[in-house]
Amino acid sequence: MAGAAHCSLQAKRLLLDPKFEGYKLSLEPLACYQLGLDAAVAEVQLRDDQYTLDHMRAFGMYNYLHLDSWYQDNVYYVDQFGRVMNLSVTLDTALQKPREVFRLPSDLTACDNRLCASMHFSSCTWVTLSDGTGRLYLIKSGKRGSSASEKWEIVFNEELGSPFIVAHSVAFIKSDAHSLAVLLLRVEKDELNTKGSGFHVTLEWVIIAERKEGGDHRYEIIKRRVLQGKSVPHYAAIEPSGDGLMIVSHKPFTFMQSGSDKLEENNDAKVSNEKKVADPLYYWQQTEDDVTITVHLPQDIMKDDIKIHFSPDNICVTLKDQPPLMEGKLYSSVDHESCTWIIREDKSLEISLIKKNEGCRWPELIVGDTRGEFIMDPSQCSAIAESLMHLTSEVMNPNPEKENPPCNAQELEECDAFLEDGASLCRFDGDTLKVTHVINLGSNQYLFSVVVNPKEMPCFCLRHDVDALLWQPHSDQPENMWEHIATFNALGYVQASKQDKKFMACAPDYSYAALCECLRRVFIYRQPTPLATVLYNRKEGRQVGQVAKQLVATLEATDPILGFQATNERLFVLTTKTLFLIKVNSGN
Repeated sequence: MAGAAHCSLQAKRLLLDPKFEGYKLSLEPLACYQLGLDAAVAEVQLRDDQYTLDHMRAFGMYNYLHLDSWYQDNVYYVDQFGRVMNLSVTLDTALQKPREVFRLPSDLTACDNRLCASMHFSSCTWVTLSDGTGRLYLIKSGKRGSSASEKWEIVFNEELGSPFIVAHSVAFIKSDAHSLAVLLLRVEKDELNTKGSGFHVTLEWVIIAERKEGGDHRYEIIKRRVLQGKSVPHYAAIEPSGDGLMIVSHKPFTFMQSGSDKLEENNDAKVSNEKKVADPLYYWQQTEDDVTITVHLPQDIMKDDIKIHFSPDNICVTLKDQPPLMEGKLYSSVDHESCTWIIREDKSLEISLIKKNEGCRWPELIVGDTRGEFIMDPSQCSAIAESLMHLTSEVMNPNPEKENPPCNAQELEECDAFLEDGASLCRFDGDTLKVTHVINLGSNQYLFSVVVNPKEMPCFCLRHDVDALLWQPHSDQPENMWEHIATFNALGYVQASKQDKKFMACAPDYSYAALCECLRRVFIYRQPTPLATVLYNRKEGRQVGQVAKQLVATLEATDPILGFQATNERLFVLTTKTLFLIKVNSGN
């Protein structure tokens, strides 16, 4: 990630509520409607050879319910007959059965190693669809959600290798041609990985563009690139322009270069290795009072050929009429009138610099110059080790009676724990295939993603202390690439206590967040809203202006929850044979 800009996420203080008092459990009934499905959802169980945590995250915890963010309250799923079924809701009390909008041409049960069918809504009229066998479909759908205008027509259909799921897709215009970029996720066997899980994760970035030849219009693949990593990404999305890619993952992803790129990369690596192997240009040592520099001279250099210029903050060493051998700003000031140089018997040049600030340790000689090597005196090593001794110990708490004893991990609550290797957010450039921006998320645990505006990239929600903060990526704003747009108070803490949670979501208008367990229970966290009646905090004797509520819905189902989506008004919950609608907010 050399050359990448190391950034940080800047939370907006106005969106934080330090006085948030918690959620009040509300017993108000939630309207819940259920629709029996004509055929079961096309769930694919993990096989015996899909035993890793990455398989579970990618495929075992897959969300089989797909929300069409381009149209209000419009959801899709694929059933066991390969039919893409749609439910579009306008009135809860007049729900109709899910209707078939498309049928996959292939027989899903014929493929032994298939994955779950997956889809993504690239635009208001385009859909990318995978049947789970390794075949990608590009579909022109027309205006969705209405049986009168919705007609799914295949315009591209191609086998792309081993099975995958569609992680994300976007439609855009490039060079006056309609194009789609699709991100395909695979977990593949890695024969070289003998110490780890034996698998690696790949993200294939495929670009499909329209080709016009005479009166014939057809779509074809114009570019395929592959990123490889060691963990399933929490978040992976292509920028709306198709120019870049953002990934949140615990372990880094890198592009697998093509043959020509590899050759170029190997040449670069060879040059850089040669540079590394080359001897240092100079060696230097220091004491509290002075700095000594040693330079090995070529055989033909005489004393008259050496020119050295000292100044309080700079040094310049020139041999004969060549460009300066050493030149630049010194780390700290020197007494330039007391600085000297001599040629030693072994034909080396020795330069002595007298420090102006005695006792000051220099981490480098010339600012930004990495061509030299610092040689530390053994006595200095011992002194440094002794000065750091108080920071290390072979026992957990060597002296508990001392003030400020070490932190006791037993005092931490379970929900405060996070994985050792913190996740990172990286932005890859589509042209250079290099990381341009990177954010170390540290303990900011990834929670979920949501589409607030379908014309923008999906937002991602991270835990910040006890809260959950929602971030909107802006790929076209380099100075404000990730904007804090909403806060779900205390949600970071609350969700950590739900050991059986499977999916999380929030309303695109931020009015509530919700999570569901593997079976039956759904928890809803409404954000603070003004009260219609007067309420007092009896402990503090003050009036309470707004209250946040927690609501719990228990579904009348014994089947596991397979899909979970949230809109501004309702929650959609999919089980094997039933689709539930929970009315959370009333419409305007």
